Amino acid sequence: MRTGWLPVARVEQLPMAGSYLTMDLFGQPIVVVRGSDDQIRVMSSICLHRAANIVEGSGRRNVFTCPYHAWSYDTTGQLKRAPLMEGACEFAERDERLPQIRSEIWQGFILANLDDEAAPFAPQVKGLSDYFDAFQLEDMVLVDTLEFDSPWNWKVLVENFMEAYHHIASHSKTFEPVFHAADSRVLDSDGPWSILHMPAADQEHTDPGGLPNVPGLEPWQERDLFASVMYPHFLLAVQGSSVAWYQVLPDAVDHLTLKIHLLVPATTTQIDGFEEARNALRELVSVVHHEDISANDLVWRGLNAGATKQGRLSPLEEAIWQQNQWWLDKMTGG
Repeated sequence: MRTGWLPVARVEQLPMAGSYLTMDLFGQPIVVVRGSDDQIRVMSSICLHRAANIVEGSGRRNVFTCPYHAWSYDTTGQLKRAPLMEGACEFAERDERLPQIRSEIWQGFILANLDDEAAPFAPQVKGLSDYFDAFQLEDMVLVDTLEFDSPWNWKVLVENFMEAYHHIASHSKTFEPVFHAADSRVLDSDGPWSILHMPAADQEHTDPGGLPNVPGLEPWQERDLFASVMYPHFLLAVQGSSVAWYQVLPDAVDHLTLKIHLLVPATTTQIDGFEEARNALRELVSVVHHEDISANDLVWRGLNAGATKQGRLSPLEEAIWQQNQWWLDKMTGG
C-alpha cells in the first residue's frame, strides 16, 4: 500500500502559482504545490537541516520558511536561504533541494507514489478510464467536502463501498428502493481496479437535488450509479450529475480519516439554484454515509472477536473477490 498510487488533491485546488496544500502520506509529511512555472509538484515538507516540518495547512505563498531555523525554500523545493551557515564545510544552498515525491495527474486528480520505480498509473487503469470517459471527470471541480473520523481498518470501508448487497438492510429506505441490490453487477477487470454498476430501478430516475447531468451521456449513464476502486483505496462514486471522491487517509491499523469530496461539472456551478442543489447532495451523501458508519462499526467489532472466521461471499460481492486476488498477487509476487 505504501508503494501504490494514491490521490492527494485535485488540480483545481491549486489554482494559482504558489497555491499549496499539505498532508501526511503514510508518515511522510508532504506539500503539494503549483510552482511559478505552473508545474504541480509533490515533495517532502521536512526541512533538510534538522527535520522540522516547514509548512502545514493550505494557502498560497512563494517561499516556505522553516519555523525552526528559518531555512527557506521556493516552490520547486530549492533551498534559497540558510541563515548563518557561513563557514559550514562543503555546504552550498544551490546543492540542497527538498526530496521530490513521484507524482502524476490523471483526470484532474493529483496522485503520489513513494516508490520512485513504480509503473505509471494511467496505463494500469485504461479500462476504467475508457468506461467513464463520457463523464468528463477531468473537467469537474470540487465544490464541497465532508470529513469523518473513522475508527476501523480502511479495508472495511473499501469493501462496504464496493458492494450493493448491503442495500437490502443498511440502506433499506435510502438506496435499496432506488438501486436494487439484486440488480447490481461487477464488471470484468483487466487491471488493478473494479467497477460496481448499480442500475436505477426507475428508468426515469433523475438527480433528487436537481443538478443537471453531464452533457452527452447515454440514458443509462444518466440514471445509474457506479462505484469504483483503483487499488488500494482510490474510491469514486459516479452518477450522471456528480462524482463523490472518497479520499481514504489511513493512519493506523484501526483508524482512518475519510474526506468525501463532491465534484460537479464546472458549468453546473453557474446554474440558478446551485447552492440549494449542492446542499441537497451533501445532505444525501451524509445520510447514506452515516448508515454505512453503523454497518462498518458492526463489522469492525466482529472482525476483532476471537471466534470470527472468514465468511462466504455472495456473487453480488465479486468486487471484493477481485481486490482479494490483487492482494494475493502482491503478497505472493504472482
